[in-house]
Amino acid sequence: MFEGLHYNSISSYLKDRFGCKVVKLSLDAGLTCPNRDGTKGFGGCTFCSDSGSGDFAGTMEQQIASLSRKWRSNSGVAPSLGTRSKEGSADLKHIAYFQNHTNTYAPVEKLRALWDEALDHENVVGLAIATRPDCLGPDVLDLLSEFNEKTFLWVELGLQTANEHTAEKFNRCWKNADFEQAMYDLSTRGIKRVTHLILGLPGENKAQYLSSAKYAASFDPFGVKIHMLHLMEGTVMGGEYRRAPFPLLTREEYVNCVCDILEILPQSITIHRLTGDAPQNKLIAPDWTRNKHAVLNAVQQEFKRRGTYQGARF
Repeated sequence: MFEGLHYNSISSYLKDRFGCKVVKLSLDAGLTCPNRDGTKGFGGCTFCSDSGSGDFAGTMEQQIASLSRKWRSNSGVAPSLGTRSKEGSADLKHIAYFQNHTNTYAPVEKLRALWDEALDHENVVGLAIATRPDCLGPDVLDLLSEFNEKTFLWVELGLQTANEHTAEKFNRCWKNADFEQAMYDLSTRGIKRVTHLILGLPGENKAQYLSSAKYAASFDPFGVKIHMLHLMEGTVMGGEYRRAPFPLLTREEYVNCVCDILEILPQSITIHRLTGDAPQNKLIAPDWTRNKHAVLNAVQQEFKRRGTYQGARF
C-alpha cells in the first residue's frame, strides 16, 4: 500500500514532501535533563544510558561523515551535502534531529542559536526536537512557533507508556497530565507532534501496549515511534536485569505486537520507527535486536501473512 510497505513510513512521507530522499542527522546539543540534574530527579529514566538515549548522536560534521560512509557502503556513492541520493532523483536532504537528553531544556537564546546554526547548513530542510512534556514553557513554545513558521518542524515526546504505575517504576518523573498539556499546547500552535512508545517494559503486556497506543493516537499526532526495550550496560534497568532477569519479548512477540498496534492506528499517522539500535558493546538483551533489518522484514512478512496494514482495524 504505502510504496510497497504496509504502513505510512516517515521516509515515504518526506520523499513525497521534498521530492527526494531525506535523512535525519542525529545531533547531540550538549544539553542535560531535569531528571538528571536534580530538578525533577537523578539518574534519568532507568532504561536510559548516560548519552540520554542518543548513543549514536554527534555533531553535524560527524553525522554527515557517518552518512557518507553508510551511503557509500549501500550504493557505491558517497553523498556529501549537495550530491545526489542513491535513488538518483534529486539532492539528498537532511532533517537536523536534536535527539539525546532534553532539547528544550536551556535558555531560549541558546536554543535559538543551536537551531539557527543547524538550519544554516546546506541541504538541511527542517528540524526535529526531542524533549519532555514538562519542558515546554511559554517562552519555549513561542520559540518553537517561530521556527515552525520558517521551516519544517516536529517535536518528539517520549511517552513510552500511558500506564503511570509503570512510568513511576522507571523514574519518568512526569505525569500523563503533563503530556496531555504539551500535546494541546503544541497542537494549538500548529506544531507537529511525534510520540514514542516502548514495548517490553517490565510488568507490561500486550493489552497495555495497545492501550498506550490508543492513548497516543487520541491526540492526533503527526507521528509515532515504536521501540523495543533495550537493556544496556551502565543503566539502572540493565543492572536490575543482571541481578534478577525478568521476561523479555521474543522477536515473534514483538513483531506481533507492532502489527497489532499499527492495525489500530489511523493511516494519517506517520511511522518514524519500528525497531531501534543499541551499541553492540553495550547491549545486554534482547540479543535478537542486533539485527534491525530482520525485525523490519519480519513485520512486513507478518502483515503479508495477515493480509492487513496500518489502519485495518482503526
